[in-house]
This record gives sequence, C-alpha cells and structure tokens, in this order.
Amino acid sequence: MSASPLRLLVVVVHDPEKLDEILSGFLEIGITGATVLQSEGMGSVLSEDIPIFAGLQTLVSGSRPQNRLILSVVSDDKVKPAMEILKDVSGDLGEPATGIAFTLPVDEVFGLAPELGAEASPI
Repeated sequence: MSASPLRLLVVVVHDPEKLDEILSGFLEIGITGATVLQSEGMGSVLSEDIPIFAGLQTLVSGSRPQNRLILSVVSDDKVKPAMEILKDVSGDLGEPATGIAFTLPVDEVFGLAPELGAEASPI
C-alpha cells in the first residue's frame, strides 16, 4: 500500500456541464482514474414516480435532472486539492443545487493503477 492512506472520493455534480472541468482539474493534481455515472436525486425520483410526492415537482426543474456521480480512490493527500477544485468549479457546496462531496476510508484495494501504490493481493 502507499505511504498515504487511501480514500474513496464521492462527488455528486449537479451541473453536468461542469464535469469536464472537474475531471481536467483532477488530472492536473494527479487523480488519473474515476468512474462517472449518471444519477438522480431522491426528490426528483419521488416527484415524478410516486403520485403522493407530485407536489415536489415544483421544487425541481420541469425535466428530471441528470446529476453526475464521480467515484475515485485517491491518496489522502489528494483530498484537499480535489475539494478545492470542486469549490472553484461548482462554487460553495453549502449552497443548494451545487453538489455533494465526501470521502470514506479505504481498507483494501485490488486492481488499482500503480500510481496509488496498490499492491496486488490475492482475494
């Protein structure tokens, strides 16, 4: 394993148009791998799919927004720079409809690129 502990970086980007800029920024700081998925928030799903919550539709835009979910295993020393990129691109994540970001500790990793120092381990 690497000298720096590993973290799972989880980011929900509410504005898909900002995705390329975020991923480019990640590359600049050495985050070279991530999985990007389309996602929807709970309010969006409930407002359209469950009639009792139809009133929530007024709280969200007319169409169902397609957020982007970024998952990346990063070394601990990349977390603060990654959060700075998110803040620079998306704005203050404390504001509504900007995004969400958090990290979780990673105990074991299999199949990661060598730049994270992950060693192959039998399963």
